[in-house]
Amino acid sequence: MSREWIQAGLRMKQSSNNTSSPQMKVLLYPGVLAGSAGQRFGSMVERGGPLGELVQWADLSACLTILGHNLTLSTSQDHLHSLIGAAPGRGSCPIQRPLPFDLIYTDYHGLAHLQGAMGLTFQHYQCRFRILDSFGTEPVFNVGSYARSHGYRTLWGSWGLQPLQYMTMFPHTPDNSLMGFAVRQGVRTENRKENMAVIYGKQEYMWQGKADYIQVLSSEMEVHATVYQPPGGSAALPPAVTNHGLLAQDHFHLLLHRAKVFVGLGFPYEGPAPVEALALGCVFLQPRLSPPHSAHSSPFYRGKPTTREVSSQHPYAEHFVGKPHVWTVDANNLTAVRQAIRDIKLTQVKPFTPREFTCAGMLERLQAYITHQNFCTLSSPTWPPEGTLQTHLSPLGQSCVSVCRWSGLVCEPALFHYLNNPKAFTRLGLSCSVSKQEVNHLFPAYSPWGRRCGLQGERLLFSCAGSDPQLRRLCPCRTHLPGQVALPPHGL
Repeated sequence: MSREWIQAGLRMKQSSNNTSSPQMKVLLYPGVLAGSAGQRFGSMVERGGPLGELVQWADLSACLTILGHNLTLSTSQDHLHSLIGAAPGRGSCPIQRPLPFDLIYTDYHGLAHLQGAMGLTFQHYQCRFRILDSFGTEPVFNVGSYARSHGYRTLWGSWGLQPLQYMTMFPHTPDNSLMGFAVRQGVRTENRKENMAVIYGKQEYMWQGKADYIQVLSSEMEVHATVYQPPGGSAALPPAVTNHGLLAQDHFHLLLHRAKVFVGLGFPYEGPAPVEALALGCVFLQPRLSPPHSAHSSPFYRGKPTTREVSSQHPYAEHFVGKPHVWTVDANNLTAVRQAIRDIKLTQVKPFTPREFTCAGMLERLQAYITHQNFCTLSSPTWPPEGTLQTHLSPLGQSCVSVCRWSGLVCEPALFHYLNNPKAFTRLGLSCSVSKQEVNHLFPAYSPWGRRCGLQGERLLFSCAGSDPQLRRLCPCRTHLPGQVALPPHGL
């Protein structure tokens, strides 16, 4: 994709009138690739394991290079120690010189490595960290003492960072920043087969329990798969399925170029492949998850630092794209599945990529983050600015995420502090008694019982997520650029 990245960078430079931000010294440290964890991750990838994290790291490095920053990449703990001036094996000893990097992009594994290497200076420099966190970390899991006392403690979280320092693959929760990724732009090809489907699922276990779903699909379309096959063996798939085995990205894209529809099986959740398929002109068909999957019902989400309830295999595709490009059906209702397939065969779509998942969109977003996100001083100007704020009072039992989305807006946690005062309640026509600030991730909020207004006492707990049937939350909503949910409109 180097040509697309370079062209996007040139367009960005022309549109910015040659203004540039200061060059940053940036360290990329994907801890998931370091040490024994890296060896396990690599072996999984070769057998059809997850690639989404590597997509993000590759695109992040491309962005930073195009934007002109001074980039260092490390996948070794020993190399990390030498780069930051740590004394190997000294544990709690502080690093021996000022941190030579303005920004450090890492992940949860790398965060633990950094803490071990930096010792007592870890907290001093943690404002420079940016954490690639595929599925997100909500504030209730991020503040250790609060997580322990309120039942939110997990193996992840409790680092006490600003929630916006966590950078997600999709806009899962606006409490975190969207890092995202970029997909190759497709063109409609003449050899597309209107009755050809490619199944999304590289490992056999993803197909378990889907025999009836696949049977209906194969009765209507020619079905292809890319399931891992062990050396000298074969995958146990239905006989009507043509399996190509694991494919390199270029060959996988050629297969999608020929197909009409890309079909989800319900797992893996929220990967990059559906967005790639849309960009190559496919329709994405996916199962609805009813009841929604969450940490309470799904082994995959159990222990992850999020309370999200996932209503389909790919909620972003469902809620931010939708028909005609994305069809979400009850996979257990075979009549509905068959009808959806027949309707899709009659539906003509062009290759489609949301702006935020293009090279230009990712460059624009990362440039804005590097320019405006400053977590090292509380006195820095707020971004987005106060002029973007639209205050909404939620109904009882609704989160700020849903309230803002219902109005076609997005919740912006960086604006919460403008609402954390008695005047904000007065402006909404609420007459209430205000007690001292409390540590509660649902505040600021109004309780009709007793006409009480609650203010937030811990800025790290300002959260767009979460609801209570007895509270109406004050929600900081804002508009966003078309197809770029992370950024406010230019000029605001």
